[in-house]
Amino acid sequence: MSTRITLDPITRIEGHLRIDVEANGGKVTNAWSSAQMWRGIEVILKGREPQDAWSFVQRFCGVCTTVHAISSIRAVEHALDVEVPLNAQYIRNIMIAQHSVQDHIVHFYHLSALDWVDIVSALQADPKKTASIAQSISDWPGNSEKEFKAVQDKLKAFVAGGKLGIFASGYWGHPAMRLSPEVNLMAVTHYLKALDYQRKASQATAILGGKNPHIQNLVVGGVATAINMENIATLNVERLAYLRSLMEETRDFVQKVYYPDLLAVAGAYKDWFKYGAGVTNYMAVPEFPEDTKNTKFTLPGGVIMGGNVGGIKMVKDHRDDYLIKNIKENVTHAWYEGNGTLHPWDGETKPNYTDFQENGKYSWCKAPTLDGKPVQVGPPAQILAAYAAGNPKVKKLVDGAVSTLGISLNDIHSTMGRLFARGARAHLMADIALDNLDKLIANVASGDKAYANPTEIPKGEYRGVGFHEAPRGTLSHWIVIKNKKIENYQAVVPSTWNAAPKNDKGEHGPYEASLIGNPIADSSRPLEVLRTIHSFDPCIACAVHTIDPEGKEITKVKVL
Repeated sequence: MSTRITLDPITRIEGHLRIDVEANGGKVTNAWSSAQMWRGIEVILKGREPQDAWSFVQRFCGVCTTVHAISSIRAVEHALDVEVPLNAQYIRNIMIAQHSVQDHIVHFYHLSALDWVDIVSALQADPKKTASIAQSISDWPGNSEKEFKAVQDKLKAFVAGGKLGIFASGYWGHPAMRLSPEVNLMAVTHYLKALDYQRKASQATAILGGKNPHIQNLVVGGVATAINMENIATLNVERLAYLRSLMEETRDFVQKVYYPDLLAVAGAYKDWFKYGAGVTNYMAVPEFPEDTKNTKFTLPGGVIMGGNVGGIKMVKDHRDDYLIKNIKENVTHAWYEGNGTLHPWDGETKPNYTDFQENGKYSWCKAPTLDGKPVQVGPPAQILAAYAAGNPKVKKLVDGAVSTLGISLNDIHSTMGRLFARGARAHLMADIALDNLDKLIANVASGDKAYANPTEIPKGEYRGVGFHEAPRGTLSHWIVIKNKKIENYQAVVPSTWNAAPKNDKGEHGPYEASLIGNPIADSSRPLEVLRTIHSFDPCIACAVHTIDPEGKEITKVKVL
């Protein structure tokens, strides 16, 4: 007999997500992913100046801000065929990479680790043994017995005082938890340290972007980050030195703490490389442009169908006709008018709320498709594309993990595979940020001081798309410009791809498909559902509430 389980809201994510599953015989047999927020900024943008869109769209979310700014500015530049100076590309690349480092640190430790780490178990750990374990997998200087003992004492005081706070409602003692007390203590200690290092990554982005979140330094054709090594008010030698120190600190934390912790957790839960594959069609776009025309990139993109990495279709640049023509969105099971499928340039944002109907409309998420098929986006897609292309750093990371953990390349198609791919991507991003800083310094030293290519919006009609490989996967902003104003605007975000409801063919989106077949040891504490959903790093917060449950207008604000 099937058991219906509803998790609403899913916590430790951005935004409001409801997950429903049916379980039978200790396994999930069906699933529904319901995004519980409505994003209306596309409507707000109509009639506005195209060069201002990047500032508005950062407000999709209070966390994923930089990525929307980058995609938006690229959409306008693509529409108008604008070149971007090398210095601007390097500055953007550093911000992109550091944003990813910050995002991935937060995801592993603060959003997903507690699905695998038993906080209460850490109370029974031997700090000396914990230090020995930590030092055996990393030479990071913070792995001392004194540090682990201090954290354990602090945790004991919380428990004794009944003040576990955010840790109070965890599934502690769940039968699916299996880390030793010492590894749990190591992970809890690094959880607390991660708070400091994600802040350092955010500071690095703010130095270049003016502030963070919501960077302030983009312009169509470059950046507004003036460069003058001798001017105290610009990006100068002192700022660059501070930037390097922050990025080196975060790199060391990612590569000597986060990544080893990830491998330790993965080694203890190797069976989770067999669960949660779901949709094994993948898409990634090239990222980190190395020229002014966006034709050469540090990391490649690619489309993989049916998990066949060897049959990958490489995506060389952001003008790829296959992607531009074949990305569409269906609303059969989404709370929008109609049941049709539209290309983003023709997309509509007309809400039609019906309450949750498991055989009808049940989510604010549309169902994107590539060539008519559901697709998973995210770190596995980018890591697999780079691996197939022979990127030496990626091959070293993947082959090393395959050897250490005793898994295969195909095991990346899984819940634990997504966590591994995100950790590998963080490792890669930390290096790429510093590589681009070196390139920026060398280019300025060569005499190139340009950081913007000022561009006026011409009359006429133009269409553009801004692709970006964000921390959660492929992001695209689609703009139609007519008579210097925004005629239409649509954003297809990574969590739209992954959190999608069923499409018009009845095919599950990646969240839903990944849950089917998952084990559930205790239906009253469905930890295994959280493990798989959290592995995607959901961000439903790229949305805002602008209507009430009955679909009536709450208020109207006119900005003059």
